[in-house]
Amino acid sequence: MSATETRRAENQRPENWEAVRELPPSAKLVAKVLEYHGQMTQQELATETMLPTRTVRYALTRLEDIGVVESRISFADARKRIYTLRTE
Repeated sequence: MSATETRRAENQRPENWEAVRELPPSAKLVAKVLEYHGQMTQQELATETMLPTRTVRYALTRLEDIGVVESRISFADARKRIYTLRTE
């Protein structure tokens, strides 16, 4: 990532990004992947991070609990959820 892209990504981070430092490494990895890729499903996150789906699910739950990640139902497949970093 270039310096400009890094600054842009930092400006899009949620206000409570500091709370991520207290989370397990798997949650930090999931947050960074979402920061880089934007929105992803749980399965896409598991594939990208090479973590088990159960670990990704736990990481997403922890990230949602502190308000860093939000989810919505996928329009393409209502059985799936799309996860994104909160920007406000």
